[in-house]
Amino acid sequence: MILSDKTIKEMILSKELTIEPLQKNSIQPASVDCHLGDNFLVVEDRQMHTIDLNSEILYREIKGDSITIPPHSFLLATTQEYVKLPDDLTSFVEGRSSIGRMGLFIQNAGWVDPGFEGQITLELYNANSLPIRLEAGRRICQLVFCKMDHVALNPYRGKYQGQRNTTGSQVFKDAEAKPLS
Repeated sequence: MILSDKTIKEMILSKELTIEPLQKNSIQPASVDCHLGDNFLVVEDRQMHTIDLNSEILYREIKGDSITIPPHSFLLATTQEYVKLPDDLTSFVEGRSSIGRMGLFIQNAGWVDPGFEGQITLELYNANSLPIRLEAGRRICQLVFCKMDHVALNPYRGKYQGQRNTTGSQVFKDAEAKPLS
């Protein structure tokens, strides 16, 4: 069941759900708007020849009030908001339609597991033929919350738990990752 604005407000007031900071008009009829942070990561492609699942990826960190994404380019960003989901609530991260119509694809694997806590890292891809300039503090995406039928037996307590700022891929820490030879 997707949560309504009424239920979202009640859960925030009762402290079952945490979204901080929560701006005045962020709660929408069936979602909560999130805002772009000022911390970004770009793959350090001058120091890497290939990205693979078993090696740590090198990133260059950029901090600033705005960022310009070149055409057909990818970067990681973060929300300003720090969220904490209870163990029986999940969330979908959806890009804003107005942003998508500019050619900016917003993703975070699309899903926030029950029990997750942290700022949400967003994958941004400029599919346009022109650069796209983004400003920190602007609405960038929305969280749609879904109540689960039961509390998760194994809520999220993974490698991204408690993340602050933009966090690069930690796939090389997966249990099935092969040790480097």
